[in-house]
Amino acid sequence: MIRFYKHRFIYFTISICLILCGVVFAFINGIQLDIQFKGGSILKYTYSDTINAEEAEKFIEQAVGRTTNCQLQTNMAKDEKKLVVSLAGNEALTSQEQETVTAALTKAYPNAKLTLSESLTVEPFIGKQFFTNGMIAIVLSFLLVLAYVGWRFKRIGGLSAGTMAIVALIHDALIVTAVFIVFKIPLNDSFIAAVLTIIGFSINDTIVIYDRIRENERLMGKKTSVEELVDTSINQSMMRSINTNIAVFLSITVVYIFAQIYDISSIRAFALPMMFGTISGCYSTICIAGPLWTMWQKRKEKNPAASASA
Repeated sequence: MIRFYKHRFIYFTISICLILCGVVFAFINGIQLDIQFKGGSILKYTYSDTINAEEAEKFIEQAVGRTTNCQLQTNMAKDEKKLVVSLAGNEALTSQEQETVTAALTKAYPNAKLTLSESLTVEPFIGKQFFTNGMIAIVLSFLLVLAYVGWRFKRIGGLSAGTMAIVALIHDALIVTAVFIVFKIPLNDSFIAAVLTIIGFSINDTIVIYDRIRENERLMGKKTSVEELVDTSINQSMMRSINTNIAVFLSITVVYIFAQIYDISSIRAFALPMMFGTISGCYSTICIAGPLWTMWQKRKEKNPAASASA
């Protein structure tokens, strides 16, 4: 049997190092906000032939001197291909700058038959509001998890179970954020979607382990030490969590490979962080939440005056 509680500080150190790595890269690469959060302009072009999104970004940045993100979209029903150019900034593109972008793309891809089909502007205050609403959604999900876990697992200390589950979820959210920073993916709606999805997967695994702890407490009796109870419960549930997350990881990997082959950056920006988030969610469930809850319970045993709800 693997003694997770005994080796808890090794697991905690690994997590802290990964999060610090993200912090270091945040200083090196900076935290990039996409147009949805920062404001700017979006230009949509229809085209034929072949366009490389990363090359197009470089051509546009050289032409207008703005941070650019290009995405390729395909409408199978209409047999139409679109290049979506997002230029983040506090001011919208002028008509002259739009012409400069179009000229740069036309020169780079003369056979693509590029045609500007749509031009949109996202005001900075709208982007800020969208970002704020996304953060509120994440915080609300944490609070709802805390309330649900605290209510469902009152028998084993609802407050402690819920709090440690939140710590594990925050760990996963930080890892996903670090992936965006390390791979220089601008934070956009894919970031919010990835974090909320990982929260759902991770808390599901954590609840399974808590459920096993509650059941084993009844089967093994009150005389069993809390570390023995938790280690046994994690070992019994571990393969289920690993197998579930392997299945999710492989599915997301297929999606990422598909996006890489067809150069669909919007899907790639979601799938890559999800791959790392899936691994993080499995790790935090097994190696973080359980040992932290054990530490809380052992502290409560040493301090009988602690709240009974903990």
